[in-house]
Amino acid sequence: MKRFPKLLMLGMLCCLSTAVFAQKIKLQNGDLSVLEGQKELNVEFTYDNLKVGKEDEADYVKRRTAEYNNKEAGKGDNWAKAWVDDRKNRFEPKFDELFNENGDIKVGSYPSAKYTMVFHTTFIEPGFNVGVVRKNSYIDAEVTIVETASRKEVAKISIDNAPGRMMGMDFDTGMRITESYAVSGKKLAKFVRK
Repeated sequence: MKRFPKLLMLGMLCCLSTAVFAQKIKLQNGDLSVLEGQKELNVEFTYDNLKVGKEDEADYVKRRTAEYNNKEAGKGDNWAKAWVDDRKNRFEPKFDELFNENGDIKVGSYPSAKYTMVFHTTFIEPGFNVGVVRKNSYIDAEVTIVETASRKEVAKISIDNAPGRMMGMDFDTGMRITESYAVSGKKLAKFVRK
């Protein structure tokens, strides 16, 4: 009988920790009503001045590359290449896919669309999974809606703590971060649709 209160307390702590790290999307300024009636939205992804964990991206990549290369020659170089390639090969397509499944406007490479969404990733927590202990990934981003032709800003949205919750065999950093972009696409599509 003494185990039941401990299990109940553990369950409550898990729920609280999930609530603390829930994704937040907020309209910072502007008006999303300009998107009413639009069928397509051009999307661009940027990663300038990106922070990863407690480091600038360049320092993070340099450190991780050296760590992996010290364990096995070439492994770090392969990891560093995948770190950049995952953007075009995994993160961005997954964002587009989930946005398109959950929204009224289709996003992608539509250079003739009236509006462009600039998705600027400002922070990545890559998380980790070492089998018995894990930490989910999450991303923060600034989303700016601009007129495609003039680049005049019409709205700005902040995304904080977009989680990359996965269970099981997500030992690959890219897999965890991909889930953060999937969640961002899904939730942002619903936010814009309101």
